[in-house]
Amino acid sequence: MNYTKEDCISDTKEHIGQVREFILMFAQELIQRALVHDQSKLESPEVEIFTEYTPKLKHSTYGSDEYKSFLKGMGVALNHHYENNSHHPEHYENGVRGMDLADIVEMICDWKAATMRHTDGNITKSIEFNKNRFNYSDDLEQIFKNSVKMFD
Repeated sequence: MNYTKEDCISDTKEHIGQVREFILMFAQELIQRALVHDQSKLESPEVEIFTEYTPKLKHSTYGSDEYKSFLKGMGVALNHHYENNSHHPEHYENGVRGMDLADIVEMICDWKAATMRHTDGNITKSIEFNKNRFNYSDDLEQIFKNSVKMFD
């Protein structure tokens, strides 16, 4: 059989359609996550504890001893939050390695928004700090840094 230009165009259009379908499936998953992100924070036990600690966290430096002590005080709420929200590495027994791409995208968006709540928040510093906290690779760190440029 002779593969023609028309065959090539037909095959390419089919491929383009398949890729479009997969991207739209992924986008739909992200849209759904955007609609339900952190809803557990609006319920007990999270809402009461986050009400107490959010103002304290705002004026603390991410990763500082003070910040870590606040997280300890929030233990019950954070455990509930991590159990119910797969965009946190703590949700998985093996951390970041248990996550899928949708979890990762939601996580990096969450980190960016969280930096905006801190007086001295900085997404690049958060990515660098979290590399050690969550033990992810240099490659993933760089992908995060490349990706957050879209927020500028």
